[in-house]
Amino acid sequence: MPSFLFVARETGSGREIRSSVEAATEQAAISLLLNRNLLVVSIQEKIGKRGSTGGGKVGLADLVVFTRQLATMIDAGLAMVQSLQSLADQTTNKVMRDVIRDICTRVESGDSFSEALQKHPKVFSRLYTCMVAAGEKGGLLAEIMGRLALYLENSARLRKKVKSAMMYPTVVTVVAILITIFLLVKVVPVFGEIFQSFNAKLPAPTQFLIDLSNIVKRYVLLLVLSMVGAVYGWLYFIKTPMGRHFWDANRIRLPVFGQIAHKICLARFTRTLASLVRSGVPILEVLQIVSQTVGNVVMEKAIKVAAGDIERGESISVALGKHPVFPTMIIRMITAGEQTGKIDNMLERISDFLDEEIETVLSGLTALIEPILIVFLGVVVGGMVICMFLPIFKMPEIVSGKR
Repeated sequence: MPSFLFVARETGSGREIRSSVEAATEQAAISLLLNRNLLVVSIQEKIGKRGSTGGGKVGLADLVVFTRQLATMIDAGLAMVQSLQSLADQTTNKVMRDVIRDICTRVESGDSFSEALQKHPKVFSRLYTCMVAAGEKGGLLAEIMGRLALYLENSARLRKKVKSAMMYPTVVTVVAILITIFLLVKVVPVFGEIFQSFNAKLPAPTQFLIDLSNIVKRYVLLLVLSMVGAVYGWLYFIKTPMGRHFWDANRIRLPVFGQIAHKICLARFTRTLASLVRSGVPILEVLQIVSQTVGNVVMEKAIKVAAGDIERGESISVALGKHPVFPTMIIRMITAGEQTGKIDNMLERISDFLDEEIETVLSGLTALIEPILIVFLGVVVGGMVICMFLPIFKMPEIVSGKR
């Protein structure tokens, strides 16, 4: 139940009281205080106690399920409050359950559904709330919720594919590093002690590996801390405005991975733009929202500049075409959409096309990475084994040299 902070005076003594009270609405809270012989001086809602979203965000999967189920219930003719109560009872996520109950309370108190959603910005993005608001104004809330659910499902599917494609090489690389460190710290020193008893000059690769093993064994803790510090420093740097701009400007230029990152941002841009335009949100507000959800600072600045050009009378295709971050193919398709009056359909086709290209590149990358990693592991581990056994193969030369 909502909580309200108040300042009141006792009607008899005039003593000032500062405290909080729980009630369904502000008027209910004032009535409750008047029944306690308190004259309300000021009262305001304590937002932090409504909707336990301060402890963390809600996962995309939970948000997808909530949106899809709510769209189905509204389309079936169920009342909003009844639908929210049912969803709150069904969900297993505590944060999401508290959020839904808070939204239900606010709707019961007279707030619109979009206004209730805006109280939880950690869970519902501006894109989400704006589309819901447009649906409420146009009387198409069920249809808009269905579009939102489809949009979130596509986003979740794309994110899952990217994560699954990157999981295998990441795990193999980490395992390779751990195996290499183990060999250098535990195995190579044993061979080094054996070869040391020869009192002879070892082959250059073997001597290099033993020296490297001694360095790693002596400074292993420092090396690990340095690696952790480097990763932490990089992550901190890219969170700063300068670092974010540097990373976003260069990551889309990387071979293969940059192509994937660029297409992901473009797909998010076109799909979000199509959803908002189709929902009836004004174009300037659409571009403002899209710039905040595209996920790349360079594209965000380009969209904001394009919004200014559109406000001065230019078409969307002309305004976006000034920025090389948007490929010519996409600009031409947007131009065709403007000429036919079906820009939302064209944008959706672009996003579907980009999703297919991303899937193709990810599939090819996954197929290519596997043999590369196998070769990498073979070279690293096999090279170390050869270096260790090289003195044994050249034992006659080492013995003759010792004599």
